[in-house]
Amino acid sequence: MNRYPVIASITDDDQIAKALTSGVQRVNLMTGTITNLKQIIGQLHDAGKKVYVHIEMVGGIGRDASAIQYLAEVFKVDGIVTTKSNAVAAAKQAGLASIQRIFAIDSAAVDTAIRMIKTCNPDEVELMPGLMPRIIQEMKEKIKQPLIVGGLIRHDEEIKQALASGADYVSIGDVRFW
Repeated sequence: MNRYPVIASITDDDQIAKALTSGVQRVNLMTGTITNLKQIIGQLHDAGKKVYVHIEMVGGIGRDASAIQYLAEVFKVDGIVTTKSNAVAAAKQAGLASIQRIFAIDSAAVDTAIRMIKTCNPDEVELMPGLMPRIIQEMKEKIKQPLIVGGLIRHDEEIKQALASGADYVSIGDVRFW
């Protein structure tokens, strides 16, 4: 993964075919429903991709520990993406990797997020939006986890700037960058 620091952020079913043949090694899945999730994950796994399911954005998935255990056992996901710290704890119990997604809307939100990260200890952190070099640098200094940035990134130069600012990965939905 370190050789190709782009994570495909799949927000639409039409993007799945592109992800299957892309150079990305990992996808954050934010589309689908409980009825087609097994098929989508199977296709992505068969293509050699690691699949992290955003539990708040895939239809029909509960937000509790049982739902996360079900994702691990039945769907064989590699990890979850969540904004909820209790879901991070449930992922640990289920043996899944977790990405804690945070939104930097103001200084107080960033401070609260850092406290939450230190308490729940996710495997990775995703900072949204990804167009804030100073905030990326500050966040990277304050957390020990790998830092993913995403949201509002539209140009190759923005990807380069995010990585130069300290991001370990960039999550992006634009298939041109996969």
